Amino acid sequence: MSRKLFGTDGVRGRANSHPMTAEMALRLGAAAGRYFRRDGRNRHRVVIGKDTRLSGYMLENALTAGLTSTGMNVLLLGPLPTPAVGFLTRSMRADLGIMISASHNPAEDNGIKFFGPDGFKLSDEAEAEIEAIVAGEIQPAQPANIGRAKRIEDGRGRYMEYAKTTLPGGLRLDGLRVVLDCANGAAYRAAPEVLWELGADVIPLGVEPDGFNINDGVGSTHPEACAAAVRDRGADLGISLDGDADRVVIVDQHGAIADGDQIMALLAGRWAEQGRLARGTLVATVMSNLGLERFLNGRNLRLERTKVGDRYVVERMRKGGFNLGGEQSGHIVMTDHATTGDGLMAAMQVLGAMAETGRDAATLVRQFDPVPQMLRNVRYAAGADPLAADPVRRVIADAEARLAGSGRVLIRRSGTEPLIRVMAEAENETTLREVVEGIVAAVEAAA
Repeated sequence: MSRKLFGTDGVRGRANSHPMTAEMALRLGAAAGRYFRRDGRNRHRVVIGKDTRLSGYMLENALTAGLTSTGMNVLLLGPLPTPAVGFLTRSMRADLGIMISASHNPAEDNGIKFFGPDGFKLSDEAEAEIEAIVAGEIQPAQPANIGRAKRIEDGRGRYMEYAKTTLPGGLRLDGLRVVLDCANGAAYRAAPEVLWELGADVIPLGVEPDGFNINDGVGSTHPEACAAAVRDRGADLGISLDGDADRVVIVDQHGAIADGDQIMALLAGRWAEQGRLARGTLVATVMSNLGLERFLNGRNLRLERTKVGDRYVVERMRKGGFNLGGEQSGHIVMTDHATTGDGLMAAMQVLGAMAETGRDAATLVRQFDPVPQMLRNVRYAAGADPLAADPVRRVIADAEARLAGSGRVLIRRSGTEPLIRVMAEAENETTLREVVEGIVAAVEAAA
């Protein structure tokens, strides 16, 4: 069953433009409600969280109207990290969880992510079925069966208390000075409070959302803000979350930035030593650096790759019985603790390693030397298909032949934006730059 609304991470787009309109949100809510009520169960509960975008109010109200129209009772959580919604969906025995967020995108975008009753993101098949219901005629509930809606005041507190239990060995963070950049997003209250309660000296950054400044010069897509604060304030570590706090990058005490690959390498190595890494395997995507793969191989550990998207990482983890995975971008999935990427919990694992070993951040988050990698994004017009153009295909084939045995090329469409992502890795940086620039030029000409 094909999908047109759903991308790699729910439905996403520019607010007040298709598909991120109030009308479509209402239909999505009604369709999701109808999908989850089809088995005739008596409990019909959905939790809704959101980040700090202005358009979140509009979409929250529209989704609530659609859901209640099909008999779902709606519990409104307010601004909370995406992983908190996954956790509370399961904890509160809800049939459905919804997060309103466009993650790391700018404030003018927004998105809708769905979680099943087990707290995991819906499968492609389930999303396709909901999309089919959206396209048809949605049967509303009888007047006596219309759902109710109410606000839940303690959702953040429930998530915070659970998050603290994931710190290894009941450790405290006393004496650690931490810059925490919340991207003016969903974790702006929860994350600083958790680390402060665990004993850290927290220097907050990006904790003044105004509806428009989410991810604006701060957060994991702009870690230079966190790095500057670490250097200026003499911090031991910097933590930079994205807008919905499901991803993180780490900044060491010198201001050097460590991406998701380095965090996964640290956790995989430590967990393997402790006998905690299930089946000696880490799951990551095709974007993860070759250096990570070599690091794992050198320790007799395995790397399994999936297509891009943390949902596909999670699907492979669940199918294979693995408990650690993630993406280079900073989604770190620890299924012993969470159903999706959780930037705060991943950062706490790094802080726990510092507290437990006495080693500094620079030592811990530089586990391997990455193979030089270059990523460029090329925006294309609606309806265009630059990857189908013969000149583009020829340039890509030539690049693959040139790097055979010494690197790799990965070209893909973004699942959330009209972008072609051009990535290559090669030991020789001059060759790398020439390969990427050649492909980018060909794609731009066809876009």
